[in-house]
Amino acid sequence: MFISIDEKASLWFSKEFEIIKPFSIRMFPQYAGFGAKHKGYSLAFSAEQPANLGFKKELNGITFFVEGNDVWFFEETETYLSVDDLLEEIHVTYKEKIGPALN
Repeated sequence: MFISIDEKASLWFSKEFEIIKPFSIRMFPQYAGFGAKHKGYSLAFSAEQPANLGFKKELNGITFFVEGNDVWFFEETETYLSVDDLLEEIHVTYKEKIGPALN
């Protein structure tokens, strides 16, 4: 599992959630939409504390995390979070991993 969150994406979450740092953002699969990675699922976000941590990454006072039971959504994939400058919205890109596992 590899998750990349760029600087602009981190700032987007700070602005969008309007919560005083430090805070945590859960990344999880939501059964809705067409899904770019898993058909019928899209990536969703919520501001909450981890209960059963499967992955975490800290950036600019924000802890981005995936719960242990949601790790399946990110396995064998590189996930990139950036900002679409035109729409001023978060943009998620997936790249299937080829070769050895990334951590």
